[in-house]
Amino acid sequence: MDFLPFPLASLLAGAFITLLCFVLMLNVFGLPANWVMLGLVALWKMAHPASESMTAWFWVMMVGLALVGEALELGMQIVKAKRYGSSSSGTFAGMIGAIAGAILLAPLFFGLGALIGAVAGAWIGCFVMEMAKGRPLRESLDAAFGAMVGRFLGTVCKCGIGGAMLALAASRIWPKPPTGGGLTPDEPLQLVMALAGGFC
Repeated sequence: MDFLPFPLASLLAGAFITLLCFVLMLNVFGLPANWVMLGLVALWKMAHPASESMTAWFWVMMVGLALVGEALELGMQIVKAKRYGSSSSGTFAGMIGAIAGAILLAPLFFGLGALIGAVAGAWIGCFVMEMAKGRPLRESLDAAFGAMVGRFLGTVCKCGIGGAMLALAASRIWPKPPTGGGLTPDEPLQLVMALAGGFC
């Protein structure tokens, strides 16, 4: 965006970074928000091919972070559920319940209901499945608790990874200020980190 005046370029970059912040929130719904973010950044690169800061190593880091986020989210849910005695079907039911709960409660509390719904949905889904399989009440409660904790920790980890991706991309999306003054790239990066922390 070197051909645009800095105020206009920074306005466009700021709007795009804000969009990425909202995309980051989709992690709460169990959606592949980090991959959507990666795709949007790729579109930005296609629209601004002259951007030299998005090197091959940048894309390697972005894809690597997205993969780590998925592994952490899935791993946390499985490990915690298994640790508390959940069966494979109970763990899977907890994942489905988490997605359904996040969607149902999303309109509440300015979108924060999605996180509550995801955690509660994981508990309900796992508990119902374990009870349907004829397991004792105590074992079903323990398994459901594990699914709930795993879902919460998995979401937190994935949001954290998404925040790192957002910060990495924002530092390269923000235009260079004109010589002799203006905002530095580090200033919007600090703002993005604060926004990401607030969302997740």
